[in-house]
Formats: sequence, structure tokens, C-alpha cells
Amino acid sequence: MSLPLRRLRQAPRHLLVCEKSHARHARSRHAAHVRDHAYNCRVSFLIPECGILPEMLKSTIADVGEYYLVRNLLLHELVTHEFIDTFVKKGSCYALTYNTKIDQDNTAALLPTGKLILSVDKDTYEELGLQGRPSQYSGKKVMRHIITIDLTDSSFHPDSKKHKRVLWALKEKKPLEFDFLLAWSNTGAEGSTLMSYFPKNQIQALKPKITFSTLRDLQCPVLQSNELQGKPEESCSTEELFEWLGAVFNQVSFCYFDEPKLAHWLTLTVHGFADSPVSWRESEHGFHKGGENLYNFVVFRNLDYWLQMAVGTNDACPP
Repeated sequence: MSLPLRRLRQAPRHLLVCEKSHARHARSRHAAHVRDHAYNCRVSFLIPECGILPEMLKSTIADVGEYYLVRNLLLHELVTHEFIDTFVKKGSCYALTYNTKIDQDNTAALLPTGKLILSVDKDTYEELGLQGRPSQYSGKKVMRHIITIDLTDSSFHPDSKKHKRVLWALKEKKPLEFDFLLAWSNTGAEGSTLMSYFPKNQIQALKPKITFSTLRDLQCPVLQSNELQGKPEESCSTEELFEWLGAVFNQVSFCYFDEPKLAHWLTLTVHGFADSPVSWRESEHGFHKGGENLYNFVVFRNLDYWLQMAVGTNDACPP
């Protein structure tokens, strides 16, 4: 068998990073990990031994808010100073190209930090003429480039050469048009909204789909908050739990525990978009065979937690 064929038959690499801490510990990074993973398409709770959803959790889910689908949006509209001053500088603005494939199409993402990240093919990169870097997953022949534009940079003001060049490149030299998913949370300031900013025939307000299900006779593993590696015949390791959760959420019959156990923990699993240009922070994300990038919190009654972060082949190690 030739070497390339062997590689095709090999299972793709998956990376799982685990850490444990306490939610009230001064150095706990749980909030930062959530904040730094900006683009998410699915959030799942698993609460063992819970027949009725707690009212506080139910009201939190019900109040998750809206997001928006903006059709046929020219990319240069996100770098105008009207948009930057109205949304980027007055809250947290998220934008992600919709129905684009990270390994085939040009894609773009606006992070809540104000960084606009473009992942473009070789021809588009050369036509734009903007400074970028080769994708770290290009191989020997560079076919994709990453361009990062800081919309909040003090040098990116309306009269600057930098702003004029970016606007000219995206508006005149190589106009790029996408459907975008957008979300915006402001800092309490009154003013414009996304629905009033874009023409009504271009923007559509959407709400996340919420579903509840009860899993009967689900055998749950025994976990000890201070034992990430688990103990033979006593408790489950973090890797075994992650595998078990995957089977549960995909409705696969995979319960290998001898008997049901009373669980003193719950899980929160967040799946990132498979075709997002980034995973955590500004780390480049690639699709390869699945595009997986997700994290899972296992929270114990005493507020100890495990954090599991997983990515596929074309991703850097989570922070």
C-alpha cells in the first residue's frame, strides 16, 4: 500500500485538552474560555437525575435573545465608520458568513474584539492586495491566506491611508458579498439596532431553536471532581466521559456501566461552527474531515469543574 493511501485510511487526528478548577477560584479561566470561543451553533445541557428543568435555567434559556440573517451583504459595509461607530465600538458585535465552506470558499468573521478575519483563496488574496499570511494548513503550495483587520485600531480612522486602502480593496478592487449571521449586544447605550440599520428586505430576525428531552434509564458514570484520570473500578476519566457524552448526544446505544449511579454533576456542551475561520480567540480553524471545535463543562455540586476542549486535525491546541 502506498504512503498517501495509508494516510487516507488513517483516522483523522483529534485533540482533547482537559483542565480542572473551581468556579470561584481567583485564577479560574472558565469565563475567558467561553468569551474567547465566539462562534457557536449548538449548546446542550445534560442534567442527570433531573425530572423537571429548574426554573432558573428554563428562564435563562427562554431569554437567550435574537440573532440575524443578513442577505447579500457587501463586505465593505462592515468596515465603514458608520457601522464601526454604531455597533463595533458600542458593544459586542459578532458576524459570520453563512453557508460558506472554510476549505472551499472565501469566508469572513467579525469578532467581538473588533477584529475582522478573512480566509480567502489565492486568487482573491492577490486581487485584494491586502497584507495577510498564508494559512497554516495550506501545505507546500499555498492556496489560502488569512487577512486580519483591526477595526478598533486608532490608526484605522476615516482619513487614514490604512482605512482608505481597505475600503478601496473591498469596495472597488474586489467586492466580496456574503450572507451573514449577525448578533449584537450593546453596553446599555440607546441608539440604532441591527434591524433598523439594514433594509427590511435584507435582514431577518431569528431565534435559536430550543428542544427538551428526557432520557429514560440512562446509566451515568461515577465522577470524582479531583480525579481527571479516574480510578479503575471507582470513577470515570475525563476522556471516557467525553466519549460517553458524544454517544448520548448522538443517541447512540453505548452505556457500558454496570448499574445506574446517582450523579452529582451536570454538563454544558457548546459546539462551534464547523466552517468558522477561527476556533478560540483568533486561532485559525480548518475543516479537514469534520470541522469539529467544541468545549464541555462538567460542573460539580461544590462548584469544582472540568473543562474539556476538543478540536480536529486542522486546528491549533486550544488555549
